[in-house]
Amino acid sequence: MTLDPEDSKIILLARSARARNGSAEGAAVRDETGRTYAATNVALEALTLSAVQVAVAMAISSGARSLEAAALVSEGGPSSADEAAAAELGVKALLVAGPDGTVRG
Repeated sequence: MTLDPEDSKIILLARSARARNGSAEGAAVRDETGRTYAATNVALEALTLSAVQVAVAMAISSGARSLEAAALVSEGGPSSADEAAAAELGVKALLVAGPDGTVRG
């Protein structure tokens, strides 16, 4: 699969966040202005969020009104909540890649 360079960039950002924190998931989103937000999952006793949920929350709390793209890097796949959060902000298809950056689907 050939990706747009900007989509390749958010996969790289998601991989980097995941590796930097040693997390199960890394995600990155690009908003309507081209700004990017990268995050990892949060797994606390009091709070559990997926990497996609954290990245979406970061974008919205920074003033984004919509998203152009979203990527998840994980051994597994996105949850229905991940897909719903991305879709609510205009993402047509969540990019999913393995830890090596190979896009699945």
